[in-house]
Amino acid sequence: MRLLRAFALVVCGSLSSGLPIHRIGNASGARHAANTAPIYLIVRADDGGMSHSVNMALERLIGTGMPVSVSVIFAAPWYQETVEILKRHPDVAVGVHLALNAEWKNYRWGPVSGRGAVPTLVDSEGYFFPSGEALLGNNPSLAEIEKELRAQIDRAKRSGLKIDYVDYHMGTAVRTPETRAIVERLAREYGLGMSEYFGETRGNPQYAAAPNAKGDSLAALVARLHPGFNLLVTHVGIDGPELGALVDMNSESPLADMSKHRQGELDAITSPRFKSSLTDRSVSLVTYRQVIEMQGLKSMHPPAG
Repeated sequence: MRLLRAFALVVCGSLSSGLPIHRIGNASGARHAANTAPIYLIVRADDGGMSHSVNMALERLIGTGMPVSVSVIFAAPWYQETVEILKRHPDVAVGVHLALNAEWKNYRWGPVSGRGAVPTLVDSEGYFFPSGEALLGNNPSLAEIEKELRAQIDRAKRSGLKIDYVDYHMGTAVRTPETRAIVERLAREYGLGMSEYFGETRGNPQYAAAPNAKGDSLAALVARLHPGFNLLVTHVGIDGPELGALVDMNSESPLADMSKHRQGELDAITSPRFKSSLTDRSVSLVTYRQVIEMQGLKSMHPPAG
């Protein structure tokens, strides 16, 4: 409860659009912010629906009261549980974590549209390939990619949740100019935002930091945030047998002890230290839903590079 009160601190006025912005700060920080451009931070929690352990971590993160955007893999086995959680928290911004890969050994998922409908997107077992390179090596049909991404968005819309934006599991959906064009076209058609299309400066250095050093990494990240929109991508989980059994097939040297790393991210981002680092710089936490209301979908543009 103490942490919930801390993260739900203050609504500091509104913008010209009438949108309330949740600012974590103290009086001296507020005076400092008045003389400088505002700093906004979007916390995007990826991989909703990946597993029960991930869902429980997301529920714990949401329960702090922190404004957060949750990206759901609607092709993954546990997405329905994520939907149930998010329906209890309608203020959370919801994204479709567009997936064309399934990277975990012995724990795979495949296309929402059905393996027979998109044969160039699946391996011999009918599952998504574990990496973007493997998918591209199979010469996937662009028409099938569009069909599958559309099916994932349609499933998300049918869930009853308010869907705000799309982003990209492992970056595969926007890996080439041709696939990026598909995602941009679908976002326009469905009236959705696109993560990293609002000029966000992205950072997630805590991902590779040791589990017990992730708090240091997050504090350092907050210290160097730029005025304007910043994006923190996090991958949370509950360390235990379920998550601990998963092995990433993407790399010859995948992140060791992934379960402990995801628990470390959860602990760091829900810690009083992270809250204090935001307070010290008068950082305003915003969700993608709020960013879209502030900026409008017409302001979107592809990220540089």
